[in-house]
Amino acid sequence: MSELNRVSSGPAAHPARRLGRATARRKGGLAVAAAVLAVACATVTGVGAADAHDERIGDKEVRVALPAGQSNPAIATGVGLGGEVAVYQSSGLGPGALNPGAPAGSPEMFTDPATTAGAQGVTVTEAQSLVVLKAIQDNLKAAGLTPADVVTMKCYLVRPPGAAAADYAGWNRAYRQFFANTDLTTKQPVPVPMGTSPAKAPLLTNPARPARATTEVVSLAVPGWLVEVEVTAVYPKSRR
Repeated sequence: MSELNRVSSGPAAHPARRLGRATARRKGGLAVAAAVLAVACATVTGVGAADAHDERIGDKEVRVALPAGQSNPAIATGVGLGGEVAVYQSSGLGPGALNPGAPAGSPEMFTDPATTAGAQGVTVTEAQSLVVLKAIQDNLKAAGLTPADVVTMKCYLVRPPGAAAADYAGWNRAYRQFFANTDLTTKQPVPVPMGTSPAKAPLLTNPARPARATTEVVSLAVPGWLVEVEVTAVYPKSRR
């Protein structure tokens, strides 16, 4: 039963009194942030340090992370909510255009040759996913978090040109480079393949296994994007 239902179940309780009691009981509790989807441009290169702006609304604190160096951004890079700012919701992040040698607007433009250097058989979805997950890591760092703090993830995939379906296998390989790559028994990193190359140490060792949903969509905000990801993370008590 919710806090509000518990305090309002008594027949003699006055409505205003019920509301006051509910508010008092909920102070300091978790509040789930509303998702903020990205409206990005083709030159986005990920999220670096962000400016945090705190606003007091009653007994809640709202921490809005804005893109650094911008005086009039269209959206936040993420929002934290709660009496102790316990929950952080990122915006949807796509890949930055890190491969200027590729044709403009092509999926290959949104890959990073430096990340996949030496690997064989890396798909374009996999390569874009690696860029996006690094951007997620940077976004979280700017908010005082790490990928280990992520509890839920939503991924949106577009099928590559000429493909019959989205490249879920490529996405999953990239995902393991940043998440769910530690053996729960031995606590040791689990080797992860990149493309068709032999498995080796992941790019980021991380035991977190967030609840995740992956969906194929018709298109994303930027022509050429095949991947967009958003995450929810929880601040450890020591960092609230």
